Amino acid sequence: MAFTRKQFDILSLLAEEKNALSQRQIEEKSGYSLGTVNRAVQELTELGYVSSGKITNDGMLALEPYRAKRAVFIAAGFGSRLAPITFNTPKPLVRVHGKRIIDSLIDACLDAGIHEIYIVRGYLAEQFDQLLYKYPMIKFLENPAYNEANNISSALVARYLLANAYVFEADLLVANPKIIRKYHYTSDFLAIQKDRTDDWCFEVKDGIIREQKVGGENCWQMVGISYWNESDGHRLSQDIPDVYAEPGGKERYWEQVPLKYRKDHYAVEVRECFDGDVTEIDTFRELKAIDRTYDV
Repeated sequence: MAFTRKQFDILSLLAEEKNALSQRQIEEKSGYSLGTVNRAVQELTELGYVSSGKITNDGMLALEPYRAKRAVFIAAGFGSRLAPITFNTPKPLVRVHGKRIIDSLIDACLDAGIHEIYIVRGYLAEQFDQLLYKYPMIKFLENPAYNEANNISSALVARYLLANAYVFEADLLVANPKIIRKYHYTSDFLAIQKDRTDDWCFEVKDGIIREQKVGGENCWQMVGISYWNESDGHRLSQDIPDVYAEPGGKERYWEQVPLKYRKDHYAVEVRECFDGDVTEIDTFRELKAIDRTYDV
């Protein structure tokens, strides 16, 4: 069934709770007014999806089309700005305070019930095999073009796996695993509201990403974590190879397919997170600032 946004938000909230919630508690957790909560709970109760403040089995089944089913990690690149550490180690496998960068993302996926995990690898590909000792469910995808094309070549390899899927840059250090959610109403991109940034950012109107650019004011700084619903995932499987085949296509970033070159095919929401939730370690200097064991 197709839910309204309010119905979805409240039902997915109840799906994450072990105990029954009062309508006042739902109000506090959802941010909706008590009147809105009252109406939505009544509608969901009439549908058989909620009973006595808890989600029913039918409610869980109704949420299934909105569930994140898999995760795809883009991990094929050199990580040249993190040299010299990356001369011998792929960037996602670099350790911060003794733990590999990619582990925080994988652990967050598993916490959210996402066990179908794919890693697109290229540079020093065999080193990723070490992950199988801790995460035997991982499947690897090989990107033979990683040294001659941008990350769109990794998305090309994984293009048939993007429906109901998270796509991650594999060099993000996650401090708040709750940003990886089990249920999504539609496709979305994580971003942080900024007064000013020199990084990749979004112009947003009515919650929808209208433009992706480098640097801006009163914009949303892009975080390399996105979710793609079933229809958009299938559309990406067609649009990615089309854009890749265009003149200059190999030089593009995969995110530019839905956000720039084929943006009329998509309406991608921005989903807010905060500076403390996730950190992208771009340079060796940033790595040393976070983990002083590298400052030698």
